[in-house]
Amino acid sequence: MTARSAFLFLSARLSEPAACVRIGALTFALATVAAPAFAAPDIEAGKALFASRCASCHAIGPMATSGFGPQLNGLANRRAGSLTDFAYSKEMKQSGIVWNEKTLAAFIANPGKTVPGTKMRFWGIGNERKVADLIAYLYTFK
Repeated sequence: MTARSAFLFLSARLSEPAACVRIGALTFALATVAAPAFAAPDIEAGKALFASRCASCHAIGPMATSGFGPQLNGLANRRAGSLTDFAYSKEMKQSGIVWNEKTLAAFIANPGKTVPGTKMRFWGIGNERKVADLIAYLYTFK
């Protein structure tokens, strides 16, 4: 069945009141089942992800200092490239980015696309759930 024939079939059936109710009920059921609720981020999962994917370059916590990568304390609403104890790329300093959930998610997913010329050599994390968990963890360090 082509898309056109499916459209014509459904269009003809929608003129029948019972069909409208069935299609509406089916649409609601599919939307309810197919779209899982977005649960709150899991800070512990973010902590584990940080340890496995980020900690080799970045530090976080009370004793954190910049090293191979900048320390990540107080990241929320911080201007990109603004720490004085890390040598950022010119592109990062001039990016104009202020870190928030949206900009962090984009950068974590694809650093090179978000800030072309960044020094950060990381493939990115494409799983939105994992990115949300990681950001939730990072935000626990003010």
